[in-house]
Amino acid sequence: MTTDFNLDDSSVEPLSKEELLARVAFGDELAFGELYDQIAPRVLGLVKRLLIDHAQSEEVTQEIFLEIWQTATRYEATRGGASTWIMTMAHRRAVDRIRSSQAGRDRDSKIGIRDLAVAYDHVAETVEVRIEHERVEKAMSRLTQLQRQAVSLAYYGGYTHSEVAGMLKIPLGTVKTRLRDGLIRLRDELGVTS
Repeated sequence: MTTDFNLDDSSVEPLSKEELLARVAFGDELAFGELYDQIAPRVLGLVKRLLIDHAQSEEVTQEIFLEIWQTATRYEATRGGASTWIMTMAHRRAVDRIRSSQAGRDRDSKIGIRDLAVAYDHVAETVEVRIEHERVEKAMSRLTQLQRQAVSLAYYGGYTHSEVAGMLKIPLGTVKTRLRDGLIRLRDELGVTS
């Protein structure tokens, strides 16, 4: 009895991407290898068109195939072809990488701007502060002694209105009136518009 075994596999029809993906869902490594061989060039081409950088494109393509291996069970043939599912995944991953890179560049730029030492003219700043200080002293000298005392304690001393009232041994309402009147006069003297 003789049996005729056909060792030539060329007569066997290659599996479709959908069939390969179904087998990948069951952990078939050979099917995964075949799927990779069939579609990897297209995936890499799409990713490279979006990312430009070849090294990043290869990295993202590798991530895509890892995701295919891990999520093949989620593929539903009734919702579309395997190629469409994979290429959509590839496009999404590439766009995510672009956004992530852009966010990183934006973050680095903001940090760089924040940390950038701004040119600072100490002499000009000192002169400006001194001139402003002299203007305030001149305006304060035009207040009544009682107004000047209340304003100095509240704004230079940092005391609350109640504390100023206690220190001067006067009613709280009187302190508030002196402060209000003193600040109005200061505003007018300094030419500050509200």
